[in-house]
Amino acid sequence: MPVDLHPPAPDPIGVEAVAMTKRFGDFAALDDISLKVRPGSFHALLGENGAGKSTLVKCIMGYYQPDEGDIVVSGREQRIGNPRAAHALGLGMVYQHFTLVPAMTVAENLVLARDTLPAVIDWARETHELVAFLQRMPFKVPLHARVSAISAGERQKCEILKQLYLQRRFLILDEPTSVLTPAEADEVLGLLRQMVERSELTILMITHKFREVMAFADDVTILRRGKLAGQGRVADLTPDAMARTMIGAEELTVQPPRTGTFGDARLALTALSARDDAGAIAVDNVSLSVRAGEIVGVAGVSGNGQRQLVEVLAGQREAEGGEVRIGGDLYHATRADMRRHKLSLLPEEPLKNACVGGMSVADNLAFREFDRAPFARGGFWRNGAAFQANAQSKIARYRIKTRTPDTPIAALSGGNVQRAVLARELACDVEVLVAANPCFGLDFAAVAQIHAEIMAARNRGAAVLLVSEDLDELLELSDRVVVMFHGRLVYEARASDADLTEIGRHMAGH
Repeated sequence: MPVDLHPPAPDPIGVEAVAMTKRFGDFAALDDISLKVRPGSFHALLGENGAGKSTLVKCIMGYYQPDEGDIVVSGREQRIGNPRAAHALGLGMVYQHFTLVPAMTVAENLVLARDTLPAVIDWARETHELVAFLQRMPFKVPLHARVSAISAGERQKCEILKQLYLQRRFLILDEPTSVLTPAEADEVLGLLRQMVERSELTILMITHKFREVMAFADDVTILRRGKLAGQGRVADLTPDAMARTMIGAEELTVQPPRTGTFGDARLALTALSARDDAGAIAVDNVSLSVRAGEIVGVAGVSGNGQRQLVEVLAGQREAEGGEVRIGGDLYHATRADMRRHKLSLLPEEPLKNACVGGMSVADNLAFREFDRAPFARGGFWRNGAAFQANAQSKIARYRIKTRTPDTPIAALSGGNVQRAVLARELACDVEVLVAANPCFGLDFAAVAQIHAEIMAARNRGAAVLLVSEDLDELLELSDRVVVMFHGRLVYEARASDADLTEIGRHMAGH
C-alpha cells in the first residue's frame, strides 16, 4: 500500500530518557543520564568523543538496550526493542554518513525505504504521490536523478526527506551539516526550524558547531564521559560556557597570536594534475604557492580532489602532470626529499595513513628518525633507551594519554593518535607543513592543542597548507583561503576579507 500522504497532523512527539545506564563490560558508556526533549522543540546534544552521545541515541532508537532506565515517548513509557519499534512510534534518525543507494534515483530511494511494498510497484502512481508530497515539504530535490549525480547537500536533503516521507515526527540528526556548505547548512537547519515552530516536528541534533546551536536550538544537553554534565535553555548560555561544561577541568591549550611576516614562496605547485582510483582526473591543473610564515587554507566539499592533492604531496599517489617545488627545488615526495626539505604531514585518518596500529606508541613516535642516531647505531642497531626517552618526552609535552609508551598506538583514542602524530611531525625543524582535516572527529581539547601547534609552526616561519572541510577552522587559522571544486581552484581571497556566502557559493560550484 502507498504511504498515506495526507494523514491528520498529530501532536508533536516528545522523548525522555530517564536515569539511563548502559555498560559494555566494566565500562559505563552511560551513567544515570536523563534527557528530556520537549515536543515541538529543537534540542542540541553536545559532548566530546566518548561522552556517550551515540550510545544514548542508539538506546533511544533501539539499537542498544539500556541496562537501567526508561524511555518515555509522548508521555508513555515504551520498550523499544529494535529500530523498527522506534520507527513505529514515529522516531527516525538521519545518520552522519549517507544511507542512500547511489545507483538508484531519488524516487526509488524514497519508495523502497518503506517497510511494506506491493509485489508490483506502480511507478507512475508513486511518482505522482511523491510530487504531491514534495509540494508540502521544505526541500526540493530532483526525483528522477540518480543519487550519485546530485550534490552532497541534495543527498542530505534526501536523507531528511526520506524520514519525513516515512512519517517520522521525531528526528535525530547526527552531525547533519558536516558535508554541507555554510549556505546549505543554514538553509537545511532553517527550514527544519520552521517545521519545528509549526509543531510539525521535534528534533534532537548531535553537533559540535556552537554557531548552529546558538542559531537554531531551543535547549541543549551536554554529556561528559558518560555522565550528564549540564543542560538548559540555549538563550541562557554562551558558547564559552558550553565548551567549559564539555571539557570540565581540563585546561585548553591557548592558541598563540598570529605574528611575523611572510617570506618567499616555499611550496609551489605548478599545473599539478592527478587521477583518482577510478582513473578520472581528480586534481586538474592546480597551481598554488604557499609562502614562508603563511597558512593557506583549502576549502571544499569532500570529494573535490582535496584528498588526492594531499596524497600526491605525501608520496601516496603519482602525479599525472605538472610539478611540485620546495624552495625552488623539484620535490618527488620521497622520504629523502621530505627530510631534506623539512616537510611534515598531519594526514587525514592518521591511524590509517601515518601510523602502524599494532606497533607501540614509542615506535610510532620515532618513525621519522628511527634509522638515525640516537635511535640507531651504525644505521641498524636499535637503541631501545633512546626510543623510550624520546617517547617519554613527547608524551609529556603533547599530553598524549597512553597507559605506557609500549601500548599499541591503535589502543589510543582518535585525539591521542593525532597528538602522537603531531608530536612526531612537529618536534623537528619544520619548513613545510601539510595538514589534512587534522581535527576531524576530535575532542575539544585536542582541537585546541592542534590549532595552537599549527599556528606556532606558522609563526616560526613554516609554510602551511591546511586542507579542511571545516570552514570555521579554515577562517580561524588561515592567512589566505582557496576553494577547490571538481579538482580545480575556483576562488581565492585573504582570510580576513573572505565572504562566507561567496566561499559557500564556490564550494557548491555556482
